[in-house]
Amino acid sequence: SEGGQRRLSHGAPGPPCYLVVGSIANLLATRSAFNIVKTEDNMYYFLCLLSLQEGKLQEAIESLLSLEKQTRTASDMLSTSRILVAVVQMCYEAKDWDALNENIMLLTKRRSQLKQAVAKMVQECYKYVDAVTDQTIKLRLIDTLRTVTAGKIYVEIERARLTKTLATIKEQSGEVKEAASILQELQVETYGSMEKKEKVEFILEQMRLCIAVKDYIRTQIISKKINTKFFQEEGSEELKLKYYNLMIQVDLHEGSYLSICKHYRAIYDTPCILEDSSKWQQALKSVVLYVILSPYDNEQSDLVHRISADKKLEEIPKYKDLLKQFTTMELMRWASLVEDYGKELREGSPDSPATDIFSYSEEAEKRWKDLKNRVVEHNIRIMAKYYTRITMKRMAGLLDLSIDESEEFLSSLVVNKTIYAKVDRLAGIINFQRTKDPNDLLNDWSHKLNSLMSLVNKTTHLIAKEEMIHNLQ
Repeated sequence: SEGGQRRLSHGAPGPPCYLVVGSIANLLATRSAFNIVKTEDNMYYFLCLLSLQEGKLQEAIESLLSLEKQTRTASDMLSTSRILVAVVQMCYEAKDWDALNENIMLLTKRRSQLKQAVAKMVQECYKYVDAVTDQTIKLRLIDTLRTVTAGKIYVEIERARLTKTLATIKEQSGEVKEAASILQELQVETYGSMEKKEKVEFILEQMRLCIAVKDYIRTQIISKKINTKFFQEEGSEELKLKYYNLMIQVDLHEGSYLSICKHYRAIYDTPCILEDSSKWQQALKSVVLYVILSPYDNEQSDLVHRISADKKLEEIPKYKDLLKQFTTMELMRWASLVEDYGKELREGSPDSPATDIFSYSEEAEKRWKDLKNRVVEHNIRIMAKYYTRITMKRMAGLLDLSIDESEEFLSSLVVNKTIYAKVDRLAGIINFQRTKDPNDLLNDWSHKLNSLMSLVNKTTHLIAKEEMIHNLQ
């Protein structure tokens, strides 16, 4: 046991095991000390040092392995840990990579090997991974360490870090698919010993590699492992920005404009972004444009009004006016909108740079077309609000579209249940008024009659009260 005296073959009591192995580890760090060490108290200690002096690495390791058996069977965790670390240190110092890999495998497979000792050895070997410059040797060492740590909870963090290093090497060599596949093996969200911040870093790296191989569905699944409340903690701003930028890429691929708007809003609300006027202005511009591009529904309407209340919109007046156009219950003309806002949105100005949302790329042109569609849909909703019936020809004229295009937009809004409409194609008339059920009509009439009678009753009481007051006077 630790601190216990050992009696060796020559009969003399040896020093405690942890002192012996500790001394060997210290001597390994300062090789010059080998020349002045002379002891007769411990045969293993002396043989190990002598073998190292003569350059006989294998004999030195065998001496330590004999001692390791004694400490392991005695369940001496501290001494066993030092022996295991000393063995791998000797192999590393001698640059004998084959011996290093063999001894790592050998020591972990030994019967009743102590978990803490294996953990110490793996932690020591992990330091060598970054120190090794030869790529082939590094990959072999990583492979060995990943093999011995597989399925062992007590070294799960080291295995995760080794896997991340391996994925980075694969990515740098152009094997991005393999890198993504390797990193996806890790389920870091289940690691109880890993810090929350490191878990998030691993998951973000998994997301980044999935996006790199265009696996957007898997990226969305992985993204749900991160609780966004984590980003409210201090020191998580960089990870927050990285997460939302990755989510923006995913939702751009899906064409989910409302989700993108929410992501930009989260970026805009980050303290480090609010400190830089150019950054928060770009983020707020993106918020405004993506909420406008989103198809109309209750959530979109609510978000538009909440964004409109932001006082910082005063500093980007063009975008504020554009947002106001979509909240005002009036018809918009596409030609006028392009004339007033087109240059600002697509090219910007010296004081207000444009975003890349409506640049002249293929994706930007698609978004520009979607903006026109949102204008048309807004106009149809306004017509449904103010008109009971309207002819197809008149509606097409107000929308600056052909009759067929107008009918297509109208049908889309009806299918999405944004508005109610019925089209008489023979007569060319659209009816926006919903036909009421007889029961609903009767209920409505009954409710109005009750309201009327309540009002008459209240008025009668008030008149009677006034008459009584005046009669008393």
